[in-house]
Order: sequence, then structure tokens, then C-alpha cells
Amino acid sequence: MSKLLLIDDEKSIVRVLSISLRSDGHDVFTAYSGEEGLDVFRKESPDIVLTDIKMPGMGGIEVLKRVKDLDPDTEVIIITGHGDMHSAIEALQLGASDFINKPVRDEVLAITLKRAEERLLLRQKLREYTEDLENMVRIATEEVRRKSEFQDKLITSSNDGIVATDEKGEIIIFNPGAEKIFGYSRLEVIRKMNVRDLYPPEVAKDFQQRLKQGKIVKGTDWKEFMIPAKDGKIVPAGFSGALLYEKDMVVGSVGFFQDLREIKYLQQELIKSERLAAIGQTVTGLAHYIKNILSGLKGGSYVVNVGLDKNDTGKLKAGWAMVERNVGRVSELVLDLLTYSRERGSELQNCFPNEIAEDVCELMEVKASQNQVEIIREFAPSIGEVHMGADAVHRALLNLVSNSVDACVSDLSMDKEWQVRVKIAFESNEMLKFEVIDSGCGMSEETRKNLFTSFFSTKGGKGTGLGLLVTHKLVEEHGGTIDVTSQLGKGSAFIIRLPYSKADH
Repeated sequence: MSKLLLIDDEKSIVRVLSISLRSDGHDVFTAYSGEEGLDVFRKESPDIVLTDIKMPGMGGIEVLKRVKDLDPDTEVIIITGHGDMHSAIEALQLGASDFINKPVRDEVLAITLKRAEERLLLRQKLREYTEDLENMVRIATEEVRRKSEFQDKLITSSNDGIVATDEKGEIIIFNPGAEKIFGYSRLEVIRKMNVRDLYPPEVAKDFQQRLKQGKIVKGTDWKEFMIPAKDGKIVPAGFSGALLYEKDMVVGSVGFFQDLREIKYLQQELIKSERLAAIGQTVTGLAHYIKNILSGLKGGSYVVNVGLDKNDTGKLKAGWAMVERNVGRVSELVLDLLTYSRERGSELQNCFPNEIAEDVCELMEVKASQNQVEIIREFAPSIGEVHMGADAVHRALLNLVSNSVDACVSDLSMDKEWQVRVKIAFESNEMLKFEVIDSGCGMSEETRKNLFTSFFSTKGGKGTGLGLLVTHKLVEEHGGTIDVTSQLGKGSAFIIRLPYSKADH
């Protein structure tokens, strides 16, 4: 039952109503004026107030106003006399929950109190529901905030660069790892740059096409790219990315960049250590080859001496040819050893790649033609003067073209036209691609895997195994890559990718 306050200046009415209300189980407090009623209200905080509308001093309308000011949720029931409907309507407009006429009948009072109690109960349930809802919202908000902070910490603490975009390709997330790789600050990038401004051209083009298509596609596998940084440096980085979806609709993209500079440095250090260790094995590894050269020199000098003694011009020429051939072998061996054992660094200069390749082809033309091997040139005419490692390009191409000619010479097939195709083309705005493709004897998978290991040769006693090691070293020192494909009996293809920049004038 409810806690009630009954206010009326007629004591007989108060006495009768309070007895009736208490008999119904209500907790009743009484007052005989508006002022007294407010004092009791402040002290006891009843749920329901029943007040006469006409009282000396403070009337029921004023009591209603004061009670609602103190507690808007209190139910106020106005007791009126007959013919006082205007005041009753005014009371309802001011927030009274109901009114009853005098004389007050018990059944009418019971119904009025029941309605008031129902409103109190409904308000209580609504308050509890609102509090529960607010509590659930607060918990959900806290969980979202916690997850957001956790994800933000994951992104910011990641050593890898993380770059996220919206559906238009504009960058909205750029973590410290990305700042380290690209050299830009977050303020320079977020909402100011697009993927085409930041990503390598081939990656940016792929992502923009995917964003434009707006359909579900598989994310990209990890690949290695050269990233152009803000300061102009080229940073090696592993990249993987994917589109982000919401209900099959593209809402953005995310790219992950792994800084490979430290790994590349360690790889170079490892290569250097292996190279230094390999030098200790040089005497054993080269003994057989040097012995063959010495035998050739001795044989040539013997034939020369015989020719001199007998004044035989033919023997002189044959002996001198043997000497020259073996002196050339000595020269190549010494040059390879020096190149492989020293850290040359990136010697960059202005050059014309097509002219370098043409010079290599001319150097090998005689050897190729003597063995019925055709050298085919396919140089992109749009490649002009660039800034790159010219010596590295020349040496690498010379080794590869020479090996390709040898592969054709070693081919036992009689129904082939042996060719060595030398191709140059733009790979991207920062990379040139050099290809040397032959139709020679090809290689097995095991041979291909061992190509770049120390002193491995497919030429038996005719090779040192240093040629491809030197080529691999030169390419890596200049920030490039070398790949090879081959099929036994069909031929081989070597592909070198080297970075370049505009010619520096």
C-alpha cells in the first residue's frame, strides 16, 4: 500500500478519511492547512497527496505547485466541491493526477487511489527500465571504448606500417610504423593524401581498381616492393593488403607494410660473412681451374717454343692462341675474385642502358657467331638517359649473355635455332627490367636452385662458379633483384630488376 498525505481544513473530513484509508492498509499522514501540509511533505516524502482545493491561506492549487516543485513524481489528487470544475481543470493542467468531488465516497476514493498507485508503479518500472537501459548503454559504450582503445594500441604499437583508407582511397589511418617507412607524419597524410600519392604505382593502381569495382575480392599475398619515401630514398618493404566490407559493400581498404631494411642489412652482412668464409675455401675451390689454366699456358708456351725452334709460323699462331685464351681466363678469374671479395657499394652515374646492352652484345657477337648463336636485341626506344649503376648493369649483362651463349653451345639438340634474346623495358617509374633469354640446354630444378651458391658451376672444369655469384652480388648491392626460370632442353630466362632515377644534370 501507499504512503499518503491528507490535507484539509475540515477536521471531521480528515478524521473520517484517514480512518478509512488506514483500514485499507495505507500509511496516512494528516495536515489541516496548506502550510502545514508542505512541512509534513518535506519531512515524510509521501507517494500520494490528497488536498482540498479550497482552504484558508494556501489553497490546494498552490499546494499542488509547491509539491510538484519539490518532487514532480508525486501523485497529487485534488478534492473539490460541486460546481468547482474550473478549478479542477486548472489543477489537472498543473499536473494533478486526478480529482474527486465532495462528499468523498469510499469506492470513488479507492478507484482514484488505485489509478494513482498504478501510475506510481508504472513510473517506477519505467525508471528502472531506463536505468537498466542506461546501464546497458554505459556497459556497451565502455566495451566499445575499450575495444577501440585496444585496437588503437595494436595499430600504434605495431612495428609494421598500417595504412587504412575510406572507400574513395583517402587515407584515414597512418600509424607510427608507416611514418617510419614513408617518412611522412600523420598530419601530412590523414585526409590529405590518397593511395595513389603514397603507395608504389603498381600497388596504388591495383587498389584503386578494386575500390572502383566495389566487389568482394581476395586480399593480396605478401610481396616485396620498393617504397619511394618522402626524402627520395627507396625503402624495401613487404606489402599485403585487402579491401574492407560492410554487407558486401566496400567501405575502405587496409595495407600492411613490413620494413625490410634491417632484414636486407642482415642479409647483406650474412652474404658478406659467407663471402669471407668462401674466400678461405678459394684455394681448394679454384685449384682445379687454375691447374687447367696453367696446363694451357704451359702447352701454349711449348707450342710457341717449338714454332720458334722450327721457324714454323703455324705452330707459333696456334701456341699464341692457346696462351691468349688462358691469359683471358686468368683476367676473368682475377676480376671475378676482386668483385666478389670487395664491398663496392652503389656506384651510380648517368648512363644510357640501351647503349650498355648494345656494347655487351657487340662484345659477345664474335663468340656467338662462331658457334651459330644469334643475338637478338629488343631495347625499348623510350629508355633514354637515366641515373643508375652503369658498371653493375654492364658486368651483370655480360655474365648472363656469356652464360646464355655457352648454354646454346652446350646444347646437344641438332634441330634448333640457337638464340640469345636481350630485352630492356620499363618495369615501373622507378625500376628497369633486363631480360636475357636463351634457347639453349636449360637446367634441371636442382641446378637452378644451386645457381647462386658459392663456386657452383655447370661448366665443369671450364668454369669457376663465380660468374653468377658476382652478378647476384652486383644486383643486390644496387637494390635490385634477379630471378631465373628454366626448362631442361628448352632454355633459360634471367630477369634483373634494378632501380633508377632521372638523369642528374
